[in-house]
Amino acid sequence: MRKKRVMLLSEGFGSGHNQAAYALAASLRRLCPGISTRVFELGKFLNPRIGPLIVSAYRKTVSKQPKVVGLMYRSNYEKSLNRFTQLALHRMFYTHTSQVISQLKPDAIICTHPVPNAVVGRLKRLGLNTPLYTVITDYDAHGSWINQEVNKFLVSTTVVRDKLVDRGVAPSRIEVTGIPVHPDFWTRGDRQEGLRHFGLKDMPTVLVMGGGWGLLYEDELLEYMTQWRDKVQLIFCVGQNEKVQEEMQSNPIFNHPNIRIMGFTREISKLMDIADVLVTKPGGMTCTEGMSKGIPMLFYHPIPGQEEENCEYFVRNGFGEVLDSKATIDKWFTMIQEHQTAEQFRSQLLARRNQQYDPAACTQAVLRFLQ
Repeated sequence: MRKKRVMLLSEGFGSGHNQAAYALAASLRRLCPGISTRVFELGKFLNPRIGPLIVSAYRKTVSKQPKVVGLMYRSNYEKSLNRFTQLALHRMFYTHTSQVISQLKPDAIICTHPVPNAVVGRLKRLGLNTPLYTVITDYDAHGSWINQEVNKFLVSTTVVRDKLVDRGVAPSRIEVTGIPVHPDFWTRGDRQEGLRHFGLKDMPTVLVMGGGWGLLYEDELLEYMTQWRDKVQLIFCVGQNEKVQEEMQSNPIFNHPNIRIMGFTREISKLMDIADVLVTKPGGMTCTEGMSKGIPMLFYHPIPGQEEENCEYFVRNGFGEVLDSKATIDKWFTMIQEHQTAEQFRSQLLARRNQQYDPAACTQAVLRFLQ
């Protein structure tokens, strides 16, 4: 009997969609080694010249004009991708999608972005019989995710489920599983081992992340954190933004033994094990990883739209706080000076996580579908 095959399709409009696909693929192989998985960033794979240019343009808009992104998000909030848009996308980027599917013969297709979700939906209307599962990677339900050909929506919370139901999706086609994270985030690792691994000091530590694109804005609050550098170890992760990394490394404010500036890394899980507080933009994946680790989070500069909804969810449920003043920094940076207090708070967050979120639930749901 051949292995079950799962094709996971994403797009590069924000790193979280790809992260979710790779996390789910790794989790499926972890829980069931007999499964074969393939992940595709579909536009980049099928059109390697034009696809990255569109993603680059989107990235520049996010960094330079986030309000425009928010306006676009809100103006189309209730709308699914219409048939004309689906057809145009298919002809522009995905004319070979059906050929790829025919060649790989997957037993299931999982989409972690609305665009490939719409394209596969169109193929299903044209006769494709492969089950389509859609993982919504935020704590909101934008209309672009909705597709009548989806066999099952896997969503983060009951709030997202209810929003889909309000838009006509049958409850039987929705399962609340939480957003998938890589198995490395399922449990908290050994802090001392992580400190040794990175060559860091055993002292209160704050991890500052700008997302996969490294969108760290010039912000007085981020610079204010450096005033704590004699008492707090600061780790700045700027992702793939080499320009920001070079600017920070050449800035005397960040030149201190207790400050580490890092570019892209695949070891965020280990860094979260070390950190006492996570300062981050409220992307759905990063926040879910932080929640899974039980680390308190401070959210800065949410992009208007889904990041605002993500931020609201985690603040409302006690996993974080909006970083809107120097007083907020002083409050949290003072609290983590008391190691026992910080550990007790983290234990409380892990208990709260266990009540609301099972990191393996999404993967287990997919395995049930494949039986």
